[in-house]
Amino acid sequence: MPALSLRLPEDLDHRLEDEARLERLPRSEVVRIAIVDYLARRERERFMAELVAEAHTAYTDESIRCAALEMAEEGMDTSDEALDIAEGRKPGGFRSGKPAEKWWK
Repeated sequence: MPALSLRLPEDLDHRLEDEARLERLPRSEVVRIAIVDYLARRERERFMAELVAEAHTAYTDESIRCAALEMAEEGMDTSDEALDIAEGRKPGGFRSGKPAEKWWK
């Protein structure tokens, strides 16, 4: 395993020492955990930034937005079917204007 040497400000060194003592871990293990957490967080942040950029691009593209709306409308029938089943109705059956008895009662 490669070694890493670094200099820490005194206050950070004390905090690291305190954390290691509280966790009953070697200082190097606390540092390893912190680095793993930091790198994972940064990777998630970059992924989310890319996802948001793609969503923004898609939202501003009229053809993509129309295609997404069409897919959502097609999926509505499926979700209505699941709702019918959950509320004890025959899928695709008639929906009266009055509310049915709640399925969770």
